[in-house]
Amino acid sequence: MNYDEAIGYLQGLTKFGVNFGLGRIKELLRRLGDPHRRLNIVHIGGTNGKGSTTAMIASILMEAGYKVGMFTSPHLHSYTERFVINGECIAEAQLAQLITTVKPHLEAMVAEDYEHPTEFEVSTALALYYFAQAETDFVVLEVGLGGAIDSTNVVTPLVSVITNVTLDHMDYLGPRVEDIARVKAGIIKKGVPVVTAADGVALEIIKQVAGENNSKLIQVGQDITWTPLSSESEKGYQEFLVKGLQNHYHVRLPLLGPHQQINASTAIAAVEMLFRWGHHIPAQAVLAGLSKVRWPGRMEIVRQHPTVIIDGAHNHAGAVALRQALQQHFPHRDIILVLGMLADKERAKVVAELAPLARTVIVTRSNNPRAGDWTRLADYVKVYLDDVMIEENVTEAVKKAVSLAHQDQLVCITGSLYMIGEAREALGRDFAFNPEA
Repeated sequence: MNYDEAIGYLQGLTKFGVNFGLGRIKELLRRLGDPHRRLNIVHIGGTNGKGSTTAMIASILMEAGYKVGMFTSPHLHSYTERFVINGECIAEAQLAQLITTVKPHLEAMVAEDYEHPTEFEVSTALALYYFAQAETDFVVLEVGLGGAIDSTNVVTPLVSVITNVTLDHMDYLGPRVEDIARVKAGIIKKGVPVVTAADGVALEIIKQVAGENNSKLIQVGQDITWTPLSSESEKGYQEFLVKGLQNHYHVRLPLLGPHQQINASTAIAAVEMLFRWGHHIPAQAVLAGLSKVRWPGRMEIVRQHPTVIIDGAHNHAGAVALRQALQQHFPHRDIILVLGMLADKERAKVVAELAPLARTVIVTRSNNPRAGDWTRLADYVKVYLDDVMIEENVTEAVKKAVSLAHQDQLVCITGSLYMIGEAREALGRDFAFNPEA
């Protein structure tokens, strides 16, 4: 298969939906030679921040001289973004070859009366096989959904990380934080240390599960702490001090928002826990890795005059973090908000956080079947302000927002990761994608 055929085949597996359980992925990996058993893995779950934390850990390990694989989801522009080694996405031809290699195993499984693996299960298997074939030193593996029965949970990592636990995906994980915390704590393995930035009842459940598994627990905010210093918001970075488990760090991070200070502290704790396995990561590698980390679509400044920010605040916790970041880094700025969300998210709660900050809101539609009655979002916004526009096409919504903004105002594009991916492409195509423009 060529790349387009291979991706078409892979994405066609969405017809098998979300089907929890580890039986299918274990069988598929067995047929591929159990590649996950040959990998040194840092496993990262949580509701928000797990992607940023994954990128930070990978960047630190690369700066320490290791060959590092990174598996994340979803992607913004190309499926190849999910499979990264040392900062480089897999080549299209190589991904096509991997899918071609795996396809006969899937057909054989079905012929032998196994259930067909889902799209995410196949993606996970592809990643683990790819990283094992490339003989990576480390793999930083992001959980897809939940934890306990997510397909990534076939691995036994060196360190487990649970960034935080808030309400999201309640239709799959349960209606209460307690329910979700138990699912996410399912990535804790016997004797494997766990780092978490969770709090409240979620933290208590994680403590309980860690104790049951004789797993050392490192609490971000208690065992590792941070102190804010300053930020250069327009230039897109902030500075803060971190008192780690092994060292003190003066961090310069090119990701904005107080939540990223928590994520960076979590990443440092996870990396420092690798010391117990004999992997030494110098303090300078930690600082260099954090200073160079890139994670597109998260408080990302993509243009100046007017300032345009893209952020994937796709749930309530993400909206809280975005509101705090905007208030901290861009106080007293008039904001034009472009907002597009999936119908299965807590749209009213997200709007309650963000709409009061805005002068104008343009509601748009994510190109995803889960967009549902996307115009209903405008009704939620009208509770807070009258200047609300509806533009179905994301590119046109972005153009409208930029045209309305004065040089000293701010355009914030946020909501569904699918939508911000479209917006980011539109900015690159139609606005000569350049933060200094």
